[in-house]
Amino acid sequence: MPDRPGAPARAWQRMLSGRRLDLLDPSPLDVEIEDIAHGLARVARWNGQTLGDQAFSVAQHSLVVEALFGDLMPEASAQSRLAALLHDAPEYVIGDMISPFKSVVGGGYRDCEARLQNAIHLRFALPAALPEGLRKAIKRADQIAAYFEATLLAGFSVEEATRYFGRPRGFTPDRYDFTPVTAGAVQRQFLDRFRMLDSRRSMERGG
Repeated sequence: MPDRPGAPARAWQRMLSGRRLDLLDPSPLDVEIEDIAHGLARVARWNGQTLGDQAFSVAQHSLVVEALFGDLMPEASAQSRLAALLHDAPEYVIGDMISPFKSVVGGGYRDCEARLQNAIHLRFALPAALPEGLRKAIKRADQIAAYFEATLLAGFSVEEATRYFGRPRGFTPDRYDFTPVTAGAVQRQFLDRFRMLDSRRSMERGG
């Protein structure tokens, strides 16, 4: 619904938890993992241009990326794996904008995404800025997932996907779940994985 004429522009979104998240100045206190899981499970990767009766969601992509990251970095802490799981968490608010459109929109989108990611990291006791080595490892896992999604689900040829994402070495898609599932199912999987990693992190910290 549009704002009333003359009313201040609304820059917040109401979540199902009841939180009102301000996109201009997001507070960690308004970030809830249940809202993130709900939203990401209903945001389609590739603008929905994927094979299957179900969309391949950002939540399912995030689970695959975290699994790939774990194989890339088998000694990684639960804290690092949690960062991998939440690497696309801002998309529960702003959606999964495809890379070509991000290039068109430019800095405004990136700034909003960065503010949201910072609030999410603060909410879940992650560093506001990830160490460079960790950031690169998560990015590599993200690129591997994108390659497999592109070739298995989004109609890319191997040559085309290799040009944009690089061809993975030492990884095969059969080790990961690229079969799109329902929003409700992947929402539960995402929440379960978050809670397991958060619990493991507490144990690693001796808490």
